[in-house]
Amino acid sequence: MVVGIGLDLCSVEKGRQMLANERFLQRVFTEEEQAYFLSKGVGAATSCAGCFAVKEAVLKALGIGLRVSLQNIEVKHDASGAPQCTLTGKAKEIALSLGATSIFISITHEENMAAAVAVIEGVSKA
Repeated sequence: MVVGIGLDLCSVEKGRQMLANERFLQRVFTEEEQAYFLSKGVGAATSCAGCFAVKEAVLKALGIGLRVSLQNIEVKHDASGAPQCTLTGKAKEIALSLGATSIFISITHEENMAAAVAVIEGVSKA
């Protein structure tokens, strides 16, 4: 059963601005996420925008607004480069309380925009 669906857009320009703001980076992104952006060279801003869009999409799928630290929603990549989402802390607690068992994410980039969708699958808590 689908527990929630979220979609978000983020401009690559916003990604550039986020990369230029060290305090913001430290507050929103994990060290692993930041290292991933930097490994992308000229594509760092695009990767940052995509990661931020995932975090926002997951918040929307959970239906909670900004009630958790965005670091509790972490984007990682498997060996083939496919994005995966891991929840920790309060975000994980909320997801489990909703009956969530899996989170599926997809990120796309086109020209100056990044988009992400998150689908949370789970079991009925009713």
